[in-house]
Amino acid sequence: MSDQEQQILHSWEVNAAPWTQVVRNQEIASRKLVTDAAIIEAIKIRCPATVLDIGCGEGWLARRLADQGMQVTGVDAIPALIGTARAAGGADYYQLSYQQLVAGELRQRFDVLVCNFSLLGETSVENLLAGLPAMLSPGGSLLIQTLHPTSACGDQPYQDGWREGSWQGFSDAFSRPAPWYFRTLEGWLALFAHTGWQCEQQIEPAYQDGRIASVIFVLAPS
Repeated sequence: MSDQEQQILHSWEVNAAPWTQVVRNQEIASRKLVTDAAIIEAIKIRCPATVLDIGCGEGWLARRLADQGMQVTGVDAIPALIGTARAAGGADYYQLSYQQLVAGELRQRFDVLVCNFSLLGETSVENLLAGLPAMLSPGGSLLIQTLHPTSACGDQPYQDGWREGSWQGFSDAFSRPAPWYFRTLEGWLALFAHTGWQCEQQIEPAYQDGRIASVIFVLAPS
């Protein structure tokens, strides 16, 4: 595992508690106004019986989907987040790294796999996507919601590569921001093709004023 990938895990370990508070208090405007509802709707329209929430964090999405009658499993590598998710209930939760997940620890297939703002690395994401087709039920879908490349690029060159993280706009309770691997739209599509996926739909959730908040890729095994 690269230094950047390790830093991502360490950052979420030390920031698990303040992150849980931010999510449960709905303090992130983009999530409250647009992206939370967008990923829920994108999943609901596919009428899955079973869902795997990959990188589930404190479990908000798993609980919301379970409230819709779905059987949901959440996995995350961070012990504190999984502990918090289990305490809230609503789904089955397992502390698993992406490597453990694709190694077959769950021994189950799902109608929908979802990665909601949980793909931050480079090789870890490549290896995860390459292994996920084996966890999908026939006819199922993988949904990935992430920052939209055109709006997330900022003032830096529009090219794939590692970026420094930041907790700007968050409270002083946060520390050690994690680096993250930026991908252009072309970079995402190339990654999908390389790891055995085809993009069936590209959804661009937006604010009421038309500004794009994120992108949701709907994928099927190629």
